[in-house]
Amino acid sequence: MPTYLDGLTDEPRLLLQVPLKPLQGSRFQPTGFPDLGAAVYETSTGDELLVESAQSMANRLEVMCWDQVGQTVVAPLEGISYITVEQDGDFLTSSILESHRINSPYILEGKDQSFFSQLQKETNALEKKPVDFKLLARMLMKYDCNCLLHGAFLAKKELAGGRLRLPRSLSAFIEATGVRVATSGGVKKDEVDPKGDTSKGFGHVPFSRDEYTAEAITAYFNMDLAQVRAYGLKEPAENLLVSMALYKILRFLQEGLRLRTACDLQMADGIVVSRPANWEMPSLDEVEKSLPKLVKKAAGQGLFADPPVTTVTYVPPPAKKKQTGSEGEE
Repeated sequence: MPTYLDGLTDEPRLLLQVPLKPLQGSRFQPTGFPDLGAAVYETSTGDELLVESAQSMANRLEVMCWDQVGQTVVAPLEGISYITVEQDGDFLTSSILESHRINSPYILEGKDQSFFSQLQKETNALEKKPVDFKLLARMLMKYDCNCLLHGAFLAKKELAGGRLRLPRSLSAFIEATGVRVATSGGVKKDEVDPKGDTSKGFGHVPFSRDEYTAEAITAYFNMDLAQVRAYGLKEPAENLLVSMALYKILRFLQEGLRLRTACDLQMADGIVVSRPANWEMPSLDEVEKSLPKLVKKAAGQGLFADPPVTTVTYVPPPAKKKQTGSEGEE
């Protein structure tokens, strides 16, 4: 077991908070929600702002283990389980990149139903029984171990009635306190025809823009160690999952803080460990060096599929034929 895991064996949670600040200037753009905009809310100490939601952070943390150029996992995690999707022989996507992971339509909704049929066979035992979360965890570990960190919901009724759900064991969000609106704006200019039809993209188009300043911006990370132990997997799997979570957090803080064009952040200070007391966060280099051995141990105990990367071919379902003929015509 890596030495940095000492002190976590009997702890129910690992809680971290990280002070952040804009990389340049003082303004930043928070996440926006449909029909809502920025999520500003009042507290006893003033206005606060949700800079990045838990669901968005799950996606950002997940891709920290993905090599966008090579279209595979990063070198320290080579050998972990996941599902890759091909179309016409070319890479299309993977369960690591898909927001719904294994429940992605590119994995379950294509004409190639071989993997879907395999999932049905492995979940038949849960069809008319309470969900056995240990069995579910073993299946997810087999096909995409990232699901045990970021959650899974197999909503298809053919898979145990759509009841196969696993919450996130690693969650995160970013908040800002003492926020104020920094209102600005601009004009989309059309020097050729300033009074042109704006509905078609012509003409000058003025617009307003709201960004924010804050007294403090903080990223919060919560690793549910008790949930990981409750999966009932062997020790190499637990050590691997916790180490993967630490790797994702550390790499995100080093490389992933450019959340949007106008929201480029950096660490303002070190990582604060809220729980457990007296535990120190390891370095990214230390975690990276431990991962290949942990992956090899987990694979050696048969916790991953063989081979660990399951390939699914996506063929779009046939398009529905349009009805022809006029109303009332036979």
